[in-house]
Amino acid sequence: QQTDLVNAKAALHEAILKINRTTRKMFLETFEKVKEEFKNFFRLLFNGGDAQVYLNDESDPLESGIEIVCRPPGKKLQNVLLLSGGEKSMAAIALIFAIFKVKPAPFCILDEIDAALDEANVDRYGRMLQEFSGISQFIVITHTKKTIANANVMYGITMQESGVSKIVSVKFSNDGNPPQEVTSQ
Repeated sequence: QQTDLVNAKAALHEAILKINRTTRKMFLETFEKVKEEFKNFFRLLFNGGDAQVYLNDESDPLESGIEIVCRPPGKKLQNVLLLSGGEKSMAAIALIFAIFKVKPAPFCILDEIDAALDEANVDRYGRMLQEFSGISQFIVITHTKKTIANANVMYGITMQESGVSKIVSVKFSNDGNPPQEVTSQ
């Protein structure tokens, strides 16, 4: 029985090493692709500049932290935490879409991601949403009219009489016809 236990322990140890090697390889391949796409989307959203994503400990990538360093046009290279609110939002948007480019998901929920953006940046963000809406469904929570203008369907809550909430959804069409209320409760 002791021999069986020793053999089982060795087999488990070998399986763990194999899983770690495979996971490490897959992570590093994906990380390099995301790193490159992040640079591209950052430049696109900022009309220039540079952005880098680094592993804090390259010897142990599965346990390493990640450092994000950005340089918007006309500024020096700095940690993402030192950027303005709008710049942080745009850097986050660039990273989200870089990840979606490499590993698309069927849907994504974005909650007030555009709150700190000015109009020009909301336009750039809207173009990104339109570009990626063909591969993923986005549920966007926003109060920004320009972001809402990119929607196919809008859901909202209204209170026409005090204390009574009503859910309203409106479907927008691309054929020039006016929007139509789909459901209300």
